[in-house]
Amino acid sequence: MIDSVFEKGLSVIKKIQETQKEALDRSAEMIAECFVSNHHFYVSGSGHSHTVAEEFYGRAGGLAFVIPILTTELTLTEHPTKSSYIERLPGYASILCDLYKIGKDDVVLIASNSGRNAYPVELALCAKEKGAKVIGITSLKHSRSTPSRHSSGKHLEEVADIVIDNCGEIGDACLKLENLEMKMCPTSSMANSFIVQAISVQCAKYIIDKGKNPPVFVSLNNEGSEHVNDEYFETYTRQYVNKSNE
Repeated sequence: MIDSVFEKGLSVIKKIQETQKEALDRSAEMIAECFVSNHHFYVSGSGHSHTVAEEFYGRAGGLAFVIPILTTELTLTEHPTKSSYIERLPGYASILCDLYKIGKDDVVLIASNSGRNAYPVELALCAKEKGAKVIGITSLKHSRSTPSRHSSGKHLEEVADIVIDNCGEIGDACLKLENLEMKMCPTSSMANSFIVQAISVQCAKYIIDKGKNPPVFVSLNNEGSEHVNDEYFETYTRQYVNKSNE
């Protein structure tokens, strides 16, 4: 079954490469323009989709200007199913939109495999109301198979300015084992990692093309490199903190 896992995962990655290249490129260009214009780029997701924010932020080789919206309620840190309940609650995304001071011409990337819950849809709507642009990462197959849980009746794909399909199956898991009813091998995590890195690298290229140097984190396990990240944290973390305290 190990070969099957690799075959399934690689087939999804290949499908993303073949079908989502334009959306990935447009996303990268939008984020680059946001950066060079001195606006802010936010990333969020709930449940396992919160790992998209972690994949974007604080990693060696990652862009240092990313602002993760990553409260514990959105993760599995405190309880395995808490985020599943929180993401269905109306009003929470609106609070975070205000707390993080999302504003005009900012870019907000939201990951949600199903795209149906209140949190991702509400965050997208709130961000757009404030004049920000929205990028959504979702499974179109799953999204279109289930009704929305948001009061608008909309899914993330219907609100986002750019939609990136992670090309996953309904329910995310894709591998059927003999004598086991439930499928295994969810592909969204694999897909999202490639999506994030494709956007990040292409975004850095666009920033360079625009005549600026993209701030990129280095590994803290490289000797003598700690000062690089310290300078980025000083610049970009304080930029966010100052914005929040305005």
